[in-house]
Amino acid sequence: MSASADTHYSCNGRPADPASLAAALVNYGHFTSLQVRASAVQGLDLHLERLRHGTQVLFGSALDGAQVQDWMMQALDAAGCVDASMRVSVFSRHFDFRDPLAAVPVDVLVAVSAPVELRQPRAVCSVRYQRELPALKHAGTFGLFQQRREAMAAGFDDALFLGPDDRVSEGTTWNLALHDGRALVWPQAAALRGTAEALLRQHWHGPQDVRPVPAVELDTAQAAFACNASGVWPLSAIDGRALPGSAALAEQGRAVLAQVPWQPLHRYCNQIR
Repeated sequence: MSASADTHYSCNGRPADPASLAAALVNYGHFTSLQVRASAVQGLDLHLERLRHGTQVLFGSALDGAQVQDWMMQALDAAGCVDASMRVSVFSRHFDFRDPLAAVPVDVLVAVSAPVELRQPRAVCSVRYQRELPALKHAGTFGLFQQRREAMAAGFDDALFLGPDDRVSEGTTWNLALHDGRALVWPQAAALRGTAEALLRQHWHGPQDVRPVPAVELDTAQAAFACNASGVWPLSAIDGRALPGSAALAEQGRAVLAQVPWQPLHRYCNQIR
């Protein structure tokens, strides 16, 4: 998410000062991105667990999920909205790359901007690429955006990654589901397991598999959709091969998510819509 006049930042529950923002730009940290509607989030517990896990892996310290949730709600209130896109980043102003094992306190940066919902079909190309520490949603996004840029320069909308074993893994900022004519297939590979994927897998109606998907199976897939916390959208084509069934499959995915409860950010609110 790029900074703009409509983006509000807070750090540790207070308006972010220039020093906090400068420290957050160091390429060491992790984050989660989510959508907020009526001050509630789908899969809030998944996002908080992602942040806790990332903090333990990158900094060796614990993160207070309840405190982070309070800061998220404070940031939403400060922005004066109840519907928004939100990015929660964990970093440390005290991290020193010369002594990366030093125990340091972490900081939490919350960015609030206009809500989005991704629905537009996209044509993608497959490329051989794997993120560093693919299981973490870390701040090292340079490669992802460069792969997307190269795909768009070649006439596509985005890039789909193939691992070193020539198996399908994930998209630049999204997960992939294919339909092979029998079941929904989630590629099993070294990749970031997204919150939308987790919710869809939990609530999907009908057969589904989680298994390795060799690149050659892209030539026989019947349909495919991409998903992340910002929506579900059809892949209209992969490597120039049209997938006319993708629109219906994506609509099915959106219908599944529409039934998933939203968890309130306010910890003292007992209502879940």
